[in-house]
Order: sequence, then C-alpha cells, then structure tokens
Amino acid sequence: MKSFTYNALPARVIFGIDTLPSIAQEIKTLGCTKALVLTTPQQIAEGQQVLKLIGAELAAGIYTEATMHTPTDVTEKAVAFAQELNADCVVAIGGGSTTGLGKAIALRTGLKQIVVPTTYAGSEATPIIGETAGSVKKTQKTMKVLPNVILYDVKLTLTLPLRLTLTSGVNAVAHAVEALYTSDSNPIIDGLALQGITALVRALPQIMHSPLDSDALLSARSDALFGAWACGTCLGAVGMSLHHKICHTLGGTFNLPHADTHTVMLPHVMAYNGPYAKEAMEKIASALKAAGLVADSAAGGIWDMVKSLNGPTSLRELGMREEDLDKAAAIASQHPYPNPGPLDRDLLARLLLNAWNGTRPE
Repeated sequence: MKSFTYNALPARVIFGIDTLPSIAQEIKTLGCTKALVLTTPQQIAEGQQVLKLIGAELAAGIYTEATMHTPTDVTEKAVAFAQELNADCVVAIGGGSTTGLGKAIALRTGLKQIVVPTTYAGSEATPIIGETAGSVKKTQKTMKVLPNVILYDVKLTLTLPLRLTLTSGVNAVAHAVEALYTSDSNPIIDGLALQGITALVRALPQIMHSPLDSDALLSARSDALFGAWACGTCLGAVGMSLHHKICHTLGGTFNLPHADTHTVMLPHVMAYNGPYAKEAMEKIASALKAAGLVADSAAGGIWDMVKSLNGPTSLRELGMREEDLDKAAAIASQHPYPNPGPLDRDLLARLLLNAWNGTRPE
C-alpha cells in the first residue's frame, strides 16, 4: 500500500426520491432566513417550484441569469442583487451553470449554499470554481466555494433531455477517470471513482432505452445520480489533469458547450495518457466490464458507448474551427495541471486534431 493523504470534505448530502420538499428545513438548519434561488433562463419553472417550497417566510427572491462557464459580469450582477435583497444564503437548482454561479457568489460574499442538482455534472461536490473573464477561464480550489448542503432528488432528473443526460454523465465520469491517475490519488477515492464509473456507464444506456414512467427508468436515474455524486466527490478530493485543462481551454476561450466538450475529449485524453497510467486504465476497463461494456481499451470503451448512444464524438460538430486547434494546444500547454503523460504542444495539437476529426482513439 502506498503512502497517501486523504481529506474528507465537510458537506451534508441528502439523496433520495421526493427529497425536494425538505428544502425549507435545510435552510432553517443552516440558520438562514432569506434564501436567494438561482436558475438559468431555461429553468425558471424549476426555480419557481423551489421558491414555492421555501415559502414567503424564507424566500428572498430569484435570480434567473446563470450562464455557462460562470462569466464574472453575470456574477457581479448576481452579487449586487443578493446584497440588495439582504440574502443570507443561495439555493442553486440546475446543472453546472447555476452551481458555478452559487459558488462565485459565495466566494465574494461568504453566503451559505444549498445545491439542488438536476444534471450529472458533479461540480456540486467540489471546492473548485471555474470563472470566465473575457475569453480566459481560470479555476481555483478553495473551501470558500464548497456547498454546505447538496440535496439530490432523483425525480428532478427524470425529464432531463437524453443528450444532456449522456453528456453530463460522461462529464462526471471524466472526474473519476482523472482522479485515478492524478498524483495525489488514494485508495479511498480510487474505490469511489470506480463505483461512480460503473454506476454511470451501466445507467446511461438503460436511461436511453427505458420507457418513460417506468420503474426501470427511475432505477437507472437513481444509479446515474449516485454515480454523479461519487465522481464529483473524487474531483473535489484530489487534483485535475490534462483532460480538465483542455476542456477549460476549449470552453473558456472558444465557448464550446461544457458537457459536450468533456464527452468528446475524454476518450482521446485517456488514450493519450494510457501508456503512462496503465494501472489506472486497467482499473477503468474492469469497471466498464462490470457495467457490461467490453472493449479493446478503456478509452475505446468510452468512445464506443458515446457513439452507440448518438452522443457527440468530434470537436468539429461542436463548432470548433480547425484553424484554432494550434491556439488551443498552445493555451492548454501553458500553466499545465499535473499529468502522467508529457505535455508537449505538438502532441497536444495532434490529440486535438484527432478529437476534431472524431476518429476513434487507439
């Protein structure tokens, strides 16, 4: 057994079916009395539902402009709105965009956070925030942004569109994959990472093929949401590597969609790092096999699953221009995250070209 250090993150997690009605009690348990609800423009209805459950006694208001990649100008407006309402906590319902905004507000104000995830992004379980100013996305890790409470209600994911189900699920898998080969990996997080990968890879095809309002769908959605928490917890406990660096570059500088970019890039980065992280890849391949997915490699298995479920497999289809690939490689090789494989600009450019073309990684 190798030496390791493990730090448990102090968050409260409520997981189950029909847990959302407990939201008002969670606010009271935090000692808060004026909650600001956060949503994207696309999820105002869900925000209004939360506002109603919170009740007039505890609700400060609702802010509906959360945006992908957490732009700082949106955050500044949200902070001003929270201060105007004298809010003492935020309740973020949605995916990574609302979670990111809640974290950004907490970073600047110290307000407590409750997150109600409706996707599988997993960022709610991490003390990590990525913010975009201009065309540059920067990340930092600080306990100031770790949510106080995560409230998982499986029913909130039942109507998640199938494409977003797949891409946010693979986004979560990416957290666990990198946790297995990061320099500060440990056996506790390794076990959780493999649980998360198995749960999601087993659940995603079932979700795609299960009838609506079926017990099979509810069970698969429950597995996927657990997997998302497990994978997100891995990201929060250990470091990030090349995959996240590339995705932050492509999202922050080129405004590519977050979860779709993770989905396209993950198999290619796994293949790139494979020769330098053989033990991790063997563990991932075993987790895929346990979930019923057998392939010639861990990277190939993830690519095959995405392809079979009609998910995105190329940067080209996400709107990336071929002439921008060299610029992306240059940015990704600057201030790199620790990574098992070499971070050579030319090699990264070749990796990105393969991802742009959508070729199956070998």
